[in-house]
Amino acid sequence: MRRRRLFLIGMLCGVMITAAFTYAFAIPANSNYWRWEIWKRGGAAWNMDKDGHFGWKWLVDPLPDPPNPTKRAVAPPSRVRVQGELL
Repeated sequence: MRRRRLFLIGMLCGVMITAAFTYAFAIPANSNYWRWEIWKRGGAAWNMDKDGHFGWKWLVDPLPDPPNPTKRAVAPPSRVRVQGELL
């Protein structure tokens, strides 16, 4: 009875981990929203074969986001060395 319960708990954990992975990675990767974003940046294109099936074709590397001019890098203040007198 204990082995069966341990097996079922392990199976449940495996199914939950697989579902979480699918939700986090596979579903957004197949989303048309993200495909359109890549297409707008010049990285891929839609294509259609002779049977009328839509496909996805990579063309070039996607263009990077332009740098945001409102955010500037702030350098940390430099440390000042203070020397004491030697006695």
